[in-house]
Amino acid sequence: MCESDQPRIAGIKIINHRRPVSVLVVVHSDDGHVLLLRRSRPFEFWQSVTGSLDAGETHAQAALRELDEETGMTDDGLLEYTGVSRQFVIDPRWRHQFAPGVVENVEFEWQYRLPQAQDIRLNVSEHTEYCWLPISDAIDKVWSWTNRDAIRNIQWP
Repeated sequence: MCESDQPRIAGIKIINHRRPVSVLVVVHSDDGHVLLLRRSRPFEFWQSVTGSLDAGETHAQAALRELDEETGMTDDGLLEYTGVSRQFVIDPRWRHQFAPGVVENVEFEWQYRLPQAQDIRLNVSEHTEYCWLPISDAIDKVWSWTNRDAIRNIQWP
């Protein structure tokens, strides 16, 4: 968001910080592949579907919203909360998006299971490409340790 895009009330700039609560949605297929997205900012890396919760949003609502925003998928598979949440230190490259002094985030792990790998609608404002990889290759390719752990937790049929 640009400085001029910041909301203002009576000339006072309102600063909206990201909530330090997020979801990670591992999209996988019954044929043994995991969907990865190449993030474009603040640097390039591979990841599953992720995103912070909006104000007043539950992690279930955020998982469904992020899945739709980043892939266009919501009706073809089964979205399930794994019961796992992790706390991690926010990378310094993202800390400016959070309130001063916030250095940790809680992430809720979700899985979205599809019968088979399929094409997605890529959100080009966040990602430059996607790929479907076998689980071991996906584990090696993702950037964050929470994403690696979540892929390892996939419940195969």
